[in-house]
Amino acid sequence: MTTELTPELAATIEAAFGRRDRSNMQPTIDFFERLLTEHPGNPYVLYEVGGSYDTDGQEAKAIEYYERALPGLSGETRRKCLLQYGSTLRNLGRFDDSLDVFKKACAEFPESDSLRVFKALTLHAAGQKDKALASLLLVIADRVDSAEIKRYEAAIRGNADYLAGL
Repeated sequence: MTTELTPELAATIEAAFGRRDRSNMQPTIDFFERLLTEHPGNPYVLYEVGGSYDTDGQEAKAIEYYERALPGLSGETRRKCLLQYGSTLRNLGRFDDSLDVFKKACAEFPESDSLRVFKALTLHAAGQKDKALASLLLVIADRVDSAEIKRYEAAIRGNADYLAGL
């Protein structure tokens, strides 16, 4: 049993991902379930199985695969899995668990704008609308490179601080 992402396995996953049809995920689910029997316990395949179920709207089933995959994942795949896991927890109404995942993920991947945006979605869903907006304002202040935004950056950050403190 290999827990690595070999070049051959990466190519197989990429090809299958490219063939998926978001409106009919069953062939993709079946493919990744079969691939998992060939690579039992491989965290990269577990992640893809989970993602397939997630895309199909089977969030509760996806969670178990994400949880099994995460300890063995690293790098970009780990970041994507954390994002999808946190988002799926949010979709299932598990806001505290989702926020915990996003808090840890943002600490692990501080450069990830997508994690920050999805954390804001969870804050919003959890009724913390001021903190959600504050988070998004910080993403804008940090990442939108326009003269207009830069001119008002201090005000944007000040408003974000104010909203985060409410």
